[in-house]
Amino acid sequence: MRVLYFHQHFSTPKGAAGIRSYQMARRLIDRGHQVTMVCGSYSGGQTGLSSDFVGGKRSGKVDGIDVIEFDLAYANSDGFVKRAALFFKFAMKSIGIALRHDYDVLFATSTPLTAGIPGVFARWLRGKPFVFEVRDLWPELPKAMGVITNPVVLFAMSCLEWLSYRSAHRCIALAPGIANGIAKRGVSEIKISTIPNGCDLSIFEDYGQSWRPKGVRSDDLMAVFAGTHGIANGLDAAIDAAAELKKRERNDIKLVLIGQGKLKSALQKRAKRLELDNVIFHNSVPKKKLAGLMASTDLGMQLLANVPAFYDGTSPNKFFDYIASGVPVLNNYPGWLAAYIKNEQCGFTVEPGNPSAFADSLEVAANDRLLLKEMGGRAKHLAKTQFNREILADEWVSWVLGVKK
Repeated sequence: MRVLYFHQHFSTPKGAAGIRSYQMARRLIDRGHQVTMVCGSYSGGQTGLSSDFVGGKRSGKVDGIDVIEFDLAYANSDGFVKRAALFFKFAMKSIGIALRHDYDVLFATSTPLTAGIPGVFARWLRGKPFVFEVRDLWPELPKAMGVITNPVVLFAMSCLEWLSYRSAHRCIALAPGIANGIAKRGVSEIKISTIPNGCDLSIFEDYGQSWRPKGVRSDDLMAVFAGTHGIANGLDAAIDAAAELKKRERNDIKLVLIGQGKLKSALQKRAKRLELDNVIFHNSVPKKKLAGLMASTDLGMQLLANVPAFYDGTSPNKFFDYIASGVPVLNNYPGWLAAYIKNEQCGFTVEPGNPSAFADSLEVAANDRLLLKEMGGRAKHLAKTQFNREILADEWVSWVLGVKK
């Protein structure tokens, strides 16, 4: 079959972004199908194309995937208006491809929510099968965070959400709360499948050389956050915990924040103002290099702002990267991932907004390396048995290709 795949933030493993779409496209190709990936230029990502843009786009074959990349550069640090404009431009350009291209199934993945627009047009104007993958609930999440407050914008987004879900022949949710959110918009549960992000075990088992950032000693406990430094991530929690550790004179515990984002500069300034030499900032790194860092990491930090909509409504890449590396996880919010950590005993869970409890868990980890090693073993077991990308990719392919008009 020929699959037309829309993901504005597509990246290969050579980039520093999530690679779910790359892995799913590769699995389709391994099964003998043809994939055309339509994307934009995402900061930190690598599409695999290097030729010049002609007429606002470039194309080529990358690891068997036919890639069409629009000259639409996007970064998480961009302002709301600029990001909204880029989302809209990508959607408009995508409609043209959806209406002209030759394919059997159209697949679109958010974010942004506008990624579903070409699928809506494909279904109603060409009668094409459309599968929509939902990574975040919009406008629920930005509304809950207070990022979008304009009632007209929220209403328009709600209408687009309803139209996208109801136009899709099938939906894929990346978390239980997302599946519930789709169902609440009137979509039959038999049309929804929950397939979370998964663990790329081959990448994190074949990491090459392990390394630690400058400022972290070999005998320090190194706790790593690897992801976007934005409003949703709530990284002030890490700064608060670092300040608490400094009061306790635990200079042997280092918190390493890897990545970019809108709030990174503010976080750096705050850490500097508090004279926190136990917080280390580092730029984003490609997956391969991240695997080397994970090999020497003692604890992965799964952090989010304390927004109830996040609890069961997200499926963060970083959590799966941690456990794929056999790294125990420290989680600071309730929800489905916290339940896994507790049930599998593969890390620590602390309540939101409690820097003392956060610091307590870091001290326990630093003081009991045997416990930490046992937790890491259980994390690896969880990765292999329940979140193995190889198994999840097979489920994904069967669900997508099983769609009917």
